[in-house]
Amino acid sequence: MKHTAARSYRAVRWLATRLEDGLKEVSRRPDRGDISITTVIIWVAVVTGALVIAGTIAVVIAKYNGNLAGI
Repeated sequence: MKHTAARSYRAVRWLATRLEDGLKEVSRRPDRGDISITTVIIWVAVVTGALVIAGTIAVVIAKYNGNLAGI
């Protein structure tokens, strides 16, 4: 039981140290090149478009599967 408590304490201490370091870095360099909302919108549009195209292809293949089998 003591071993588990010691490991938990080390994990919490490591996490607190990482958080403190991260906050210091943010205060030192406020513009860290975080991803912009425009980039997120573009990625969502690209992924949505890809899913629509893949879904359309799947529907067409399912619809004409019998006709394509003889080719």
